[in-house]
Amino acid sequence: MITGKQLKAAIIYAAVLITNKRRSVDELNVYPVPDGDTGTNMSMTISAAKRELELLPDSVSVSEVADVTAAAMLRGARGNSGVITSLLFRGFSKGLAGLKTAENADFANALEIGVAGAYKAVMKPTEGTILTVSRKAAEKAKAIAKQKLSTEEFWQKILDEANDVLKKTTDMLPALKKANVVDAGGQGFCIIISGMLESFRGAELPAEASEQKAASPDPQIDFNTAVAQYDEEINFTYCTEFIIEKNSSSVDGTVLRAYLETIGDCVVVVEDDEIIKVHVHTDTPGLALTKALEFGYFINDPKPKIENMKIQHENKVKEARIVKQQEVLPVEPTKEYGFVAVAAGGGLERTFLDLGADQVVKGGQTMNPSTDDILKAIHATPAKTVFVLPNNKNIIMAAEQAIHLANRNVCVLQTRTIPQGISAMLAFDESADVHENQHLMTKAFERVSSGAVTFAARDSELDGQKIKKNEVLALENGKLSFTEKDVNKAAYKLTKKMVRNDTSFVTVIYGSDVTEEKAQMLYEQLSAKYNNRFDIQLLDGGQPVYYYLISVE
Repeated sequence: MITGKQLKAAIIYAAVLITNKRRSVDELNVYPVPDGDTGTNMSMTISAAKRELELLPDSVSVSEVADVTAAAMLRGARGNSGVITSLLFRGFSKGLAGLKTAENADFANALEIGVAGAYKAVMKPTEGTILTVSRKAAEKAKAIAKQKLSTEEFWQKILDEANDVLKKTTDMLPALKKANVVDAGGQGFCIIISGMLESFRGAELPAEASEQKAASPDPQIDFNTAVAQYDEEINFTYCTEFIIEKNSSSVDGTVLRAYLETIGDCVVVVEDDEIIKVHVHTDTPGLALTKALEFGYFINDPKPKIENMKIQHENKVKEARIVKQQEVLPVEPTKEYGFVAVAAGGGLERTFLDLGADQVVKGGQTMNPSTDDILKAIHATPAKTVFVLPNNKNIIMAAEQAIHLANRNVCVLQTRTIPQGISAMLAFDESADVHENQHLMTKAFERVSSGAVTFAARDSELDGQKIKKNEVLALENGKLSFTEKDVNKAAYKLTKKMVRNDTSFVTVIYGSDVTEEKAQMLYEQLSAKYNNRFDIQLLDGGQPVYYYLISVE
């Protein structure tokens, strides 16, 4: 017999365990591209429930624990794996409804309901994934539910079944077999079940692992702005940064550091045989620059930089207040149609707003927004019908969960890339009704061929091809096309590969890691190649992760 207190503790334990092991789950992802990884998404989803459960008293019933868990995970669900996990726990809410305590048979019923809900939510269920692992575990629970087993024995048998099936997933999907790994979502599910089991056994809750970045002694260190590092208190006004080239091999940067510490704080001085790079907060930047000239001379690229941190801080606080206010204030519908788009990067966010989007949810590959993030944006859109453009295959399911929570009509378009989202917006016809627009916009984005140039997040092997970490990857419609060493060369080759005889429009969107000059070089190279055969547009998207996004229509 399980009490509400025990179930609460078990789910909290599972949340901590999957959080501590999320990186090992992330690394199971077959594709080496940086994305909203499985372990991270599952961890963030169940952690949304953990925060709510910690507020409940120990006298709570299993039904109340299950309801709070399901509601929190539904809103906090991120990525496909997170949504599926939330649906599995929604089964707990239904299967344990009205119960003060629960027996093994109740949990078997709850697991069965959760699995059925997860399969129903996935348009094309794929075996060899978390769906298979959870289904087999639920079937095992149902088969042993009437046996006279202790709670520990019951959950141990479920975990054993889940682990056995997890091993078999390697042979169920060709991609897993080629990479010689098990399914990441299935692994995450097994970790969650094992966490619950450990809690039922009375194990002490483990500490949550903390991740800290070590400081780099590299002279190429990228100093964060003072605003980002020191929001709470600013003791000195000016953030001063510069690089000097040493005038002698005997120059000692520690002497300069000692002086700077007398006129300011947050002093960072790194050096190699040729240069000294300096960061200091001070009220007298002129003294810092003058002293530096005793050790060498300033280089021109980058030039010395002096920024007033107090003004920056004031502006940042104002901006944060505006964003926070927008997040918490829903609005009443005043028009027929509105749009919510998901995008990351200042240029892309502005593009969607210019095209008519009412709200842009920050998100993409490495930061999948939650269902609640999308829901808040929907409620902040003053329209009776809101079209949602996820623009990423791993965000579609989270967006679809918002449909049932919204207080207005919501239509989620199945846009899987940024170029598809842009084409869908352009195809909107204000004079058409909802269904006509859904058809028009879907037809428009389905004509788009999407390319992307990014980097390998890890060493891997895909389709028999060995890929090294940080190698440049060219993706065509989500699949690896080829690898390269040079970013612009990869973008040029990929565009050539995507162009067809009937191509009429090409858009090249460059990201935050590509300079305007470099992007212009690619644009000129493509323009010379195709010589006005079709329209080529260059757009500063500012997106992270992807050096280039390429749209061919």
